[in-house]
Amino acid sequence: MSLIVLAGPAGVGKGTLVRWLLANAEGYSLSVSATTRSARPNEVDGVHYHFVDKAKFEKLIADDQFLEWATVHGDNYYGTLLDELTRADAEGLHLLLEIDLQGARQVMKSKPTAITIFVQPPSFEVLESRLRDRATETESQIQTRLSNARAEIESAEEFDYEVINDDLAQTGKDILKIVSESEG
Repeated sequence: MSLIVLAGPAGVGKGTLVRWLLANAEGYSLSVSATTRSARPNEVDGVHYHFVDKAKFEKLIADDQFLEWATVHGDNYYGTLLDELTRADAEGLHLLLEIDLQGARQVMKSKPTAITIFVQPPSFEVLESRLRDRATETESQIQTRLSNARAEIESAEEFDYEVINDDLAQTGKDILKIVSESEG
C-alpha cells in the first residue's frame, strides 16, 4: 500500500482527479476526511466527508485520532482520521489523500514515505473560472480561496511531484505512472 497525497488549490480539480483514478485504476481508495463545514448539496456523510461539529472534532484532536488536521479558509477544521490508513492497509489498497497544503505538510513530516503530488491549474484564470463555475461559494469565499491559491502554488516545490490538471485522463495517467514508478 502507498499513501498518496494529492494537494493543490481549491478548484484545481482534485476531486475530479480522484473520481477518475477510482473509476480507472484498481487497488485505490479515497480517504474520507472529517470536516466541520456544512455539507454541500448532494454530499453524503461518510462518503464525501465525515461531517462533525467543532466539539467532536476537537475531541478527536485531543485523542490523537488524526494523521493530519488543519483549519482551512479561516473557519473550518479538516482532517484525516488514522482509521482511514488502518482500513486501506487492511484491504491492501493505495490510499489517496485529497488534502490542503497545511495537511500535506503534516503528512510529509509524519509519513516521509508518502508520495506527494501537487496538482497545478493550467493557469490562474482557469482556476478562478473553475471556482466560479462550481457555484458553491460566495464571492467572499471565492476571493479567500484565490488568495490562498496564490500562496499554495508558490509552495508546489515542496512536493515530490507536480502535475498540471489541464486534461483529466492524461493527468490521471500521469499520477498512476508516478505511483507505479515510486513503488518500483
